Amino acid sequence: MTNSGTTRRGVIGALAGAAAVTALPAETASANAAAAETPFRAKPGSSKRPNILFILADDLGWADLSSYGSPEIKTPNLDRLARGGVRFTQAYSAGAVCSPTRVALYTGRFPGRTPGGLPEPIGSANERDGIPSTHPTLASLLKKAGYTTALIGKWHGGFLPYFSPLRAGWDEFFGNYSGGLDYYSKISGNGHDLYDGETPVQSDQYYTDLIADRAEEFVRREHRKPWLLNLNFTSPHWPWEAPGDRALSEEITARVKAGDGRALFHYDGGSLETYTKMVENLDQRIGQVLTALRRTGQEENTLVVFASDNGGERFSYNWPLTGNKGSLQEGGIRVPTILRWPARVRSGQVSHEPVVTHDWTATLLEIAGAAPSPEYPLDGASFAGYLLRGADAPERDLFWRTRANRALRRGKWKYLRLSTSDALYDVEADPREQANLAAKHPEIVAELRAKWEEINSKLLSYG
Repeated sequence: MTNSGTTRRGVIGALAGAAAVTALPAETASANAAAAETPFRAKPGSSKRPNILFILADDLGWADLSSYGSPEIKTPNLDRLARGGVRFTQAYSAGAVCSPTRVALYTGRFPGRTPGGLPEPIGSANERDGIPSTHPTLASLLKKAGYTTALIGKWHGGFLPYFSPLRAGWDEFFGNYSGGLDYYSKISGNGHDLYDGETPVQSDQYYTDLIADRAEEFVRREHRKPWLLNLNFTSPHWPWEAPGDRALSEEITARVKAGDGRALFHYDGGSLETYTKMVENLDQRIGQVLTALRRTGQEENTLVVFASDNGGERFSYNWPLTGNKGSLQEGGIRVPTILRWPARVRSGQVSHEPVVTHDWTATLLEIAGAAPSPEYPLDGASFAGYLLRGADAPERDLFWRTRANRALRRGKWKYLRLSTSDALYDVEADPREQANLAAKHPEIVAELRAKWEEINSKLLSYG
């Protein structure tokens, strides 16, 4: 793809789609904000290797930020982050649920390359479901290249005693191993789930606030080497607890301890008001960490990426997309994504290039001067040339699969199978995926289906 968003496979279709892309209501904060954004253009230059702060929200919907069109939720800190760098309108998660995306980010490969990427999501402790200590990761490769590495917050890459961030390249870890936990008691479906490294610890502080405090402490340290910080919030993942909801936390925790395996899923609770409070608190706490960067003089040369691990859940705002978490429709895998690096990337920009989770792994490794392992080739494509040198964005197919569904995107075309029928959508002109063009373009369906099956044949079976 080129910087302007066209593809060599379909220039006419991409140009037609570009107008639709830029006009989506969920892709503009306001008329003034949209007018202030300029199409992405690289700023060639040079700099020392940056610190890397990769922030993951959990189950945040496509349009849950005001800079992505939320009419109710106010996210001034993330909006400011977007104004300071690049807002991506066609960014995707590697999976439709938590752990497959995280496995892809940590390894730079399709989730289906490793057994730990197959569960949807990882839910129990066993020797299979996790990232083996022998597999290179973003952290281990950066560490080998001279970086200090830390992971704060949600790991979800395998349970003790078999897997841990400390065994996968991170120098330190503070957070939870599971997919979701109570924000106050820190209880999960697997029991108490707050750890400093591999040692259980106690805290009754609201979890989003707790890990933001820990991240601020990390940022404020004296660092003699460049660093990687994976900051993985659980917010706004269920249970639907906003700051101050201690009585609700006590109720849910009591139900979990009494054996109610569905209590944490909180199907009998939550509201738009609570969800709004959770996202706005998340924004506030991210602002806390970004302020620490600025006050310690590290902002200029810290590359910040913010994204969600998959599409939104019950109370998310996904307009105009269809589907949500767990689905391979756009609402399940298209996610808000922001990049800022003041030393090398201009502010106030927008990019319509498709990019997926494991592309960031490849990109960050190249920018940091860390070589991938030839024994574990990356599936992600590096965007370093696009971001820093004015090169075309990588042109390749984007691939997804779940146990039940399949999808592949090539240029403007998206091949999708949600049950037994193949569908084809022009997701630039029709991001809501309502006009099924499969009958009009059977040859395109056949070509994309064949490519999906080719990639799938090289991955581990769900069996």
